[in-house]
Amino acid sequence: MSVTTAEQTPSAEKTRLYGVCDYYDAESLLTADERRVLGRLRSFLDREAQPLLADYWERGEFPTQLAQPLIDLDLMEPAELTGGPGTDRHQARGIYQGFRIFELARTDASLATWYTSQAGLFRTAIRVGASPEQQAEWMPKVIDFSLKGVFSLTEPDSGSDIAGGLSTTARRDGESWVLNGAKRWIGGAVSADVLAVFARDQEDGQVKAFLVDREADGVTLEKIHRKTALRMMQNAHITLDGVRVPESMRLHNVNSFKDVAAMLRAMRSDVAWIATGIQAGAFEAALRYVTERRQFGRQLGSFQLVQEKLARMLGNLTSSLSLVVRLTEQQSKGIYRDQDSALAKMQTSLLMRETVALAREVVGGNGITLETDVARFHADAEAVYSYEGTHEINALIVGRALTGESAFTR
Repeated sequence: MSVTTAEQTPSAEKTRLYGVCDYYDAESLLTADERRVLGRLRSFLDREAQPLLADYWERGEFPTQLAQPLIDLDLMEPAELTGGPGTDRHQARGIYQGFRIFELARTDASLATWYTSQAGLFRTAIRVGASPEQQAEWMPKVIDFSLKGVFSLTEPDSGSDIAGGLSTTARRDGESWVLNGAKRWIGGAVSADVLAVFARDQEDGQVKAFLVDREADGVTLEKIHRKTALRMMQNAHITLDGVRVPESMRLHNVNSFKDVAAMLRAMRSDVAWIATGIQAGAFEAALRYVTERRQFGRQLGSFQLVQEKLARMLGNLTSSLSLVVRLTEQQSKGIYRDQDSALAKMQTSLLMRETVALAREVVGGNGITLETDVARFHADAEAVYSYEGTHEINALIVGRALTGESAFTR
């Protein structure tokens, strides 16, 4: 029996989008049409985005000239991904959507975060929180970006404890609601049309959700400066002072924090894909560097210690990709459990942290400059490690499922 190795089939590697960073060929789960859409995205990112990233990251600005071209690529619900009779398009499309995030993140974490703020967070808010009538009106606009929105949950004094600590208030006043409070770390708010704001109803104490016009009276947005991660992503501090919102703009299916939790369990898988994509970008950048750099008269990649680090990075990446692919397959079948998405986010982020650190190590001193790309991934990983649930919070969600006991403080 013969064993086929990568060395024996170099041409097979060239036909794949992801090559060595997808070591077990999860890409094979994609259809030819899906791969073509992702190939269009790859070409755009390599040609238009990559040359801008270092400068805009250093300046702390988002390259807004990329926004409309990214929208025009029609990535959220590509017209050609229709499938034939009897095909499980829902399951297949879930894998495509994951690889769409992966592709963006392997180029840049801020680009992935910007796109998923609409395609993931805001879309999920509408899909889960809106009534059927509201979905019929808003969802087509969400998909084509004619209604741009952001998910506004985190507050200045409440992140991990937002379930009990949410302090933004909503008071019913006739056919309107009056909102007061503040939100923080809201990415993309400055370019959004509406803010999906979560507030506690003063009458029943339950969490409700509202689409707030970004330019409404009483809404103030301030850019958060001096960040050391996701520098291109424009995060905002939002103040709500007596903001009036009509009842028609309340998400009618959000009536408690349980409804918000349903959104979070769906969205954490997106962040796990981002963490996996960051590993791919850092690994590819490090591998490229060590095959070009020479030290002591030899290629840097020929040294045992360097190869060991590369193998660990690939192991982390392969484990993460296998985890998110399986999670996505389950969710595509309608299986959504808090502990599943929490485990994926927790583990991929933990492995991401080690992977980007190893990439920084093998690139040496040049790993702290933006020219190699590694420094950008290394810094941005810290933000992804914390958002959409810290390591500890996600671990407690998993622990609660394992033991039947909640270890959350009260």
